[in-house]
Amino acid sequence: MITGISPDLINSPTIDQIGIEERVARLSRRSIKKAAKVNGLKLALSMIDLTTLEGKDTPGKVKQLCYKAMHLHDALPDLPTVAAICVYPSLVREAKQALGNSGINVASVATAFPSGQAPMDVKISDTRFAVEEGADEVDMVISRGKFLKGEYNFVFDEIAAVKEACGKAHLKVILETGELITLDNVRKASDIAMYAGADFIKTSTGKVQPAATMPVTMVMLEAIREFYYNTGKMIGMKPAGGISKAKQSLQYLVMVKETLGNAWMTPEWFRFGASRLANDILLQIVKEQTGNYQSLDYFSND
Repeated sequence: MITGISPDLINSPTIDQIGIEERVARLSRRSIKKAAKVNGLKLALSMIDLTTLEGKDTPGKVKQLCYKAMHLHDALPDLPTVAAICVYPSLVREAKQALGNSGINVASVATAFPSGQAPMDVKISDTRFAVEEGADEVDMVISRGKFLKGEYNFVFDEIAAVKEACGKAHLKVILETGELITLDNVRKASDIAMYAGADFIKTSTGKVQPAATMPVTMVMLEAIREFYYNTGKMIGMKPAGGISKAKQSLQYLVMVKETLGNAWMTPEWFRFGASRLANDILLQIVKEQTGNYQSLDYFSND
């Protein structure tokens, strides 16, 4: 039992997988047309964390990504900016300087992303470095091996320690749901993360398959809803990895609205972790406004 926490997180509710899949299937069939579709696509665009997390990342690549974040497609009026740029800690300073006063946040992965296989002091140091460099948000990974061994106290304490190291920066806790195996485990990990201090819970690193799926996201949204009912505290949600099509983003937004309500329909409480999604959304917005598809050559790749 996790001391001092109520309810007993080891006894998180079991998940009806068939029920979850059927509900997701119903919501996925919702049809959104014309002006409502354009508004939904713009909302989804404003919720994207544009991400580059490769070993070959350079300051120049990060600066280009920041420019794209601020100028998604200058030929289209009234486009929002994305919510954040997500980079490794060593490139936070470059991103912060490039974004200036744009209002776009800088998120940094930490805690030995993506594996999480490092001692606690290394994870805390990694987090503090990212924040000192200027990160507004920190995306940590939980120790999946410890979780799968049933060492829930360890996972809870680790998240709480990283949250403390974040200071004023928001903490997104990555569950890496593709390695948690069952929806019951996804629910339990979601509960532990929220009670340990997560500001957001996030599906995936994008480095493991499957990454974000709608059933997994539904389970996490329901955990957020119950946590809110129990505590009055709102927690954000971020599906990440594998979401590359505009149609998918609208399906996710329908699911958020139906499960959590309008209060969560803002970048403050819902994000997409995606590298390829922005261009497909831009493509669809142009189609809705002009009746024609524009070549992808007119949109920057990064």
